[in-house]
Amino acid sequence: MARPRAIAHEDRLTLVEHLDELRSRIIISLVVFGVAFALCFWQDQLMLDIFNWPLPADQDKLLTLSPTEPFFTTVEVSAYGAMILALPVILYQVYAFVIPAFSPQEKRVVFPYLIAMPILFLAGIAFAYFVVMPAAITFLLNFNEASFNTELRAKEYYGFLGILTVVLGLLFQMPIALLALTRLGVVTPQQLASNRRYAIFIISIVAAALPGGDPVSMILIMIPLVLLYEASVFLAKRFGEPKDVSPPEPAPEGSG
Repeated sequence: MARPRAIAHEDRLTLVEHLDELRSRIIISLVVFGVAFALCFWQDQLMLDIFNWPLPADQDKLLTLSPTEPFFTTVEVSAYGAMILALPVILYQVYAFVIPAFSPQEKRVVFPYLIAMPILFLAGIAFAYFVVMPAAITFLLNFNEASFNTELRAKEYYGFLGILTVVLGLLFQMPIALLALTRLGVVTPQQLASNRRYAIFIISIVAAALPGGDPVSMILIMIPLVLLYEASVFLAKRFGEPKDVSPPEPAPEGSG
């Protein structure tokens, strides 16, 4: 596999060259993910301890119902961990593939978004892990506890945690997405502000549809998403006017 070369905005590549570069960057991303997965699987007990942190102290061992479930559950946990570890390299490969298409003026507009995306993604993961999961698990395990003998199944709990953290990481991209749509002229800041009630309604549906669905986790998810929407409206009003990033036209000949 050839190492992807740096491509300038002025370079003109054929379709085959573009596809070859894309293939190289996909292979690099898969290799990095594979190395991260091997590392997480090697340290599987550490990964399980990290995933078990939101659980109460008396729930240190989760239930499995088949001989193969411990192995495949450990593989799933390792995959979630590898996804987070490999994210910076994968995002860089995406960035390196698309950035040559932008002019120097456009790069100055796009660069802050590219920096903010992984930061917001990690913020969403941290919020799900440190805030939503402990509160949701405590509420769900203590609800009508006198009437039920509740045991947590490993596969369902780790899937719950993994999906919730990844989805919240993506939902925390809301300011980037709305600001980009505003800069492109798809929506206006005034439209975002006037449709606030519809946005909150959609956010409530998304929060209810996420794993868990209990009132505590729903409210905890809605609060930051509503705040992020309000931040999106503010950023759109402040920085969202479409910018003309094309280079200025040359002055006509003979002008002073």
